[in-house]
Amino acid sequence: MITITRIYSDENGESHFEDFEVPLHNNGIIGFLSDEKTVKSIVFREVSPSYDYDFHTAPDRQYIILLDGGVEIETSLGEKRSFTTGSILLVEDTTGKGHKTKNLEPKLRKSIFVKL
Repeated sequence: MITITRIYSDENGESHFEDFEVPLHNNGIIGFLSDEKTVKSIVFREVSPSYDYDFHTAPDRQYIILLDGGVEIETSLGEKRSFTTGSILLVEDTTGKGHKTKNLEPKLRKSIFVKL
């Protein structure tokens, strides 16, 4: 299983976290694989060491994969979680009050956005 944290908006526009697991299937020597997911595009990103982005919504439904460095994300209700290198997020709060994001460390941070 691979654990992913989802960020989404409820009917009142408040953002929340929800963890879910993606099942993996044994494919022999090549390892364990999930079912295929259809995606729209992929974007590579690098942000400055001082990255601290106030409340915003996601531009698209997308997976975000943290390649190096971590982030702290805060929901509109004030819940905060830290995510480290290798974390996978499913960001779906494209409407509502959004979330805040800031670097955990003062260094360049790279990530990949996989748009759905």
